[in-house]
Amino acid sequence: MTAPVCVTAPAKINLHLEVLGLRADGFHELAMVMQSIDLQDQLHCENTSDGSISLRCDASELSCGEDNLIVRAARLLRERSGFSELGARMHLKKHIPIGAGLAGGSSDGAAALVALNELWGLGLDASQLERFAAELGSDMPFCVAGGTQLCFGRGERLEPLPPLEAQLGILLVKDPDVRVSTPWAYSECRRQRGSTYLQDEAAFEARREALRAAQWLHPLGGEAPPLRNDLQTVVEPLTPSVRDALQCLASLPNCLQAAMSGSGPSCFALFHNRGEADRAKDQVQTQLDQLGLRSWSCSLIPHGVKLMA
Repeated sequence: MTAPVCVTAPAKINLHLEVLGLRADGFHELAMVMQSIDLQDQLHCENTSDGSISLRCDASELSCGEDNLIVRAARLLRERSGFSELGARMHLKKHIPIGAGLAGGSSDGAAALVALNELWGLGLDASQLERFAAELGSDMPFCVAGGTQLCFGRGERLEPLPPLEAQLGILLVKDPDVRVSTPWAYSECRRQRGSTYLQDEAAFEARREALRAAQWLHPLGGEAPPLRNDLQTVVEPLTPSVRDALQCLASLPNCLQAAMSGSGPSCFALFHNRGEADRAKDQVQTQLDQLGLRSWSCSLIPHGVKLMA
């Protein structure tokens, strides 16, 4: 039996989230740029001798049962391996806030795939793990690969990008008592904006090409991302904590841009570097406390789930 394995599972932010229209399968067609950040969970895995799969977590509000993506990923990987005797005892140290639009659950599920592939000696490559990840969740293939990626389809079609030239710092905030349902956010987007949706694959591809060509995505650009999140336009008016967070962040000196991540309610501001983000966090901490917002200063990282030494 191999030694225990520990991996980090980074959060993500959306630098661009464009809702293009509806697919034939009923899901929304998306054009996104996702970015890994150094706010990370940790997943520790060790073999079991009886073939059992179990999960513990230091966040009591998180289910550790069969509905957890870590457990689902472990069972899927064991099934596809053909070795029914494989088992794992797993422990999750949770740092990414739950229900935050930061892909914490997806990243944890991706972490299970990477960690157990190593623990069980399966020898699967990244593309195989990404295919399994896509069966479990739209964000999960990105969480396996990480870094800076164009994400199309439901989010599972990845096109890697070079790291952004700008060495940006991030101030991330979230009301711990507020969650936003992703299905609700997309349903509300369809209700409010459905009449403007693109109607066919040719129109979808034209928008993908426009995003691929965006100057800020290329090394010679060096620009701060302009930020776009189509879900923000429907979530912000109905979620006071998102409005408060965005107003607070946008008012900070040296803030380049502020936006909501994913379906929310987490919001973030971009700064020229990590030092500026750290200083902004210190400067605004009293106001954030008054608003009931938790905060983290973060950096961009060029990878997804990663084995720890």
